[in-house]
Amino acid sequence: MKKYLIIIIAIVVVVVGITTYILLNKSEGEQLSETVKQITTLQVNEVTRSVFYAPQYVAINQGFFEEEGLKVELTTGQGADKVMTAVISGQSDIGFAGPEASIYVYNEGRENYAQVFAQMTQRDGSFLVSRYKTDNFSWQDLKGKTVIPGRKGGVPYMTFEYVLKKNGIDPQKDLVLDDSISFDLMAGAFAGGNAEYVTLFEPTASMTEDAGAGYVVASVGEAAGEIPYTAYFANKNYIEKNPEIIQGFTNAIYKGQKWVKNHTAKEIAESISSFFPDTDIETLTASVQSYMDIDAWSDTPVLKQESFNLLQTVMKEAGELEKEADYDKVINNSFAEEAIKNIK
Repeated sequence: MKKYLIIIIAIVVVVVGITTYILLNKSEGEQLSETVKQITTLQVNEVTRSVFYAPQYVAINQGFFEEEGLKVELTTGQGADKVMTAVISGQSDIGFAGPEASIYVYNEGRENYAQVFAQMTQRDGSFLVSRYKTDNFSWQDLKGKTVIPGRKGGVPYMTFEYVLKKNGIDPQKDLVLDDSISFDLMAGAFAGGNAEYVTLFEPTASMTEDAGAGYVVASVGEAAGEIPYTAYFANKNYIEKNPEIIQGFTNAIYKGQKWVKNHTAKEIAESISSFFPDTDIETLTASVQSYMDIDAWSDTPVLKQESFNLLQTVMKEAGELEKEADYDKVINNSFAEEAIKNIK
């Protein structure tokens, strides 16, 4: 009898152990499944691939988006107009380009216009590259020359015109601005063409110099001063329907902004190197330092009204804006302000 009792107890222990194991694994599986369900994939369209956007790549590679339950899939639009088209058509959830694109769309009278919710950069990211080595560059050197400055109506082109005017140069009379070259082909067109100057982002500017095709002579951003150059936007309806997603996205961007402010150029370069597989770490580090030197990145995602007003002034002076847009309509700082309040 005692023998049978021992056998029964042993069977009970085994059954309880197996049941407990199954229940525990089921619970863990459910938790894992729930975690997977909480990850939201976002289609984000960036205007170009550049070290200028280091805080964004840092936010991705440091896991800041994952912390917010988000996964970012990047597409490079090669032009603010193309980025905006992708957002308006619903191909992309979030666009990343100059705020001027949102102003244009708002002024068209669209009900579901694109609304800016986070600023990334506060200066022009272009560097002026000369075909010839210049020891003492002056903006007056551009008189009578041909320059490739990007697409007319885009922030790079308009900011460049703004700098020319600040230095007493008439963009229409004193030089030739060749705006026929698409953004992604500017470096190649310069290397194989006849233009004496071109404006390029990093690391393309440094790579052009390394290849012996030109020489970096000036920073357009440093010459222009602060301006809301690149920001994130989404359709107004999308923002209203997905406030948690927009908040999480803004949180991640703010974490990226804080991270780059507290790390060296080399550390930033190492963090973002996967986005620039064809650029060596030394060139990448130098490119990062170039942007750090001109204080290119915003401290927070908030786009201030005075900056917005300056952008519209630049647009009007370029002849690209007849009617000013309403700051409170085009800019939505509520998510940026919430991020600043909660992330220390």
